Amino acid sequence: MSSQRPTDAASLLRSHGLQVTAQRLAVSRAVSGRPHGTADDVAEVVRAEIGTISRQAVYDALGILADKGLIRRIQPAGSPARFEDRVDDNHHHLICRACGKTVDVDCAVGYRPCLTAAKDSGYEIDEAEVIYWGRCPACVTATASAPGD
Repeated sequence: MSSQRPTDAASLLRSHGLQVTAQRLAVSRAVSGRPHGTADDVAEVVRAEIGTISRQAVYDALGILADKGLIRRIQPAGSPARFEDRVDDNHHHLICRACGKTVDVDCAVGYRPCLTAAKDSGYEIDEAEVIYWGRCPACVTATASAPGD
């Protein structure tokens, strides 16, 4: 992405050829304020901010923002899609199997891609996606201190 990327949401939408609407602005702010949230999480935040909005309008806004590269959609196995606005790098994610908490993890080396395929089969690879699964510190502590263990 350009280092001269607009910083406010309205300018960012305009710079990507999108009409600025209250719904798109609210969805953009919700994703920024709640990284790794699901569409339902985003809808809840948006409704608290602007009032009534249909689930379809939230899905539509998330879809167009993801298509334009303004947000990133990740879909861990067995989980609903999650959204974040960290799009300027190729980072990975840690997901807790117990509570579902998701956090960003920087690549071990490099930018895009930060993993090298053993064989590229002629593809021009521009991204690698890795999800690490385990238990977050809070869930490990809760399990260790649970009665009967």
